[in-house]
Amino acid sequence: MRAEIVRGLIGADLVGFHRPGGAQNFLWLARQLIGLEPSRGSVGVRSRPGMVQVGDRTVRVGAFPISIDATSLDKLARTKAVGERAAQVREELGSPKKILLGIDRLDYTKGIDLRLQAFHELLQEGRVEPGDVTFIQLATPSRERVEHYQQMRVDIEQMVGRINGEFGRVGHTVLHYLHQSVDRKELAALFAAADVMVVTPLRDGMNLVCKEYVAARHDLGGSLVLSEFAGAAAELSSAFLVNPHDLDGVKNALEQAIKLDPAEGRRRMRALRRQVLTHDVDRWARSFLEALGAGPTS
Repeated sequence: MRAEIVRGLIGADLVGFHRPGGAQNFLWLARQLIGLEPSRGSVGVRSRPGMVQVGDRTVRVGAFPISIDATSLDKLARTKAVGERAAQVREELGSPKKILLGIDRLDYTKGIDLRLQAFHELLQEGRVEPGDVTFIQLATPSRERVEHYQQMRVDIEQMVGRINGEFGRVGHTVLHYLHQSVDRKELAALFAAADVMVVTPLRDGMNLVCKEYVAARHDLGGSLVLSEFAGAAAELSSAFLVNPHDLDGVKNALEQAIKLDPAEGRRRMRALRRQVLTHDVDRWARSFLEALGAGPTS
């Protein structure tokens, strides 16, 4: 079946992946599974992994990191309604010094349990004061009928209960867990309210939530803790990059992000926004079309 999949993809004139590694793996598979020898060549704007000759056709293979409509989200985040809602969110949470935010599909690849464990241990070790921080974890329902996902939801909800039981107090819940979807305006308000965005998947082709957070932070506030196993990590190098399997590393990054000097935070966010706003979804689409229209080069 894998050889059939590769043959099917080779039917296209241009095959794009999020990262150069994906393109290189595909070229390797084309050689190993169906005997096509790749040749070096220019492929689009972002990278030049190569091309393969299939009869009289040249199939180009490249990396085209997908992005978001950054300008639209930037404009939405600047609206009065979103600003007021962000302030309301902070007030409803008891105006903590720092708000941490995670937004993911409820999926085992997203590393939700590991990040909550890291947060739990930070509290246990006294490195973060429970009264100073609030963590919001929004988990969008996913594969609700699959038994493994049902058990994962139970496990995460039990972890949330343990953390709140141990560190919550009357009038302050240290961890807010929401198993639901929210609309775009509410999402922008959550981004604007959060001091630390936590994106720690075990593996992710790209992950656009981290780019959305950056696009929403026109005030240059906030910081991003990002898994090095997310495709976006290659572009967002000014984030706090972590290996989600390294619990101590995640804890250290969370503590750094929480206690980050504001000037350093603005410097990091300025660099992140420059990347996200420049390499938006329009540029991604144009790079595909330009690569498709380009003739073979050696």
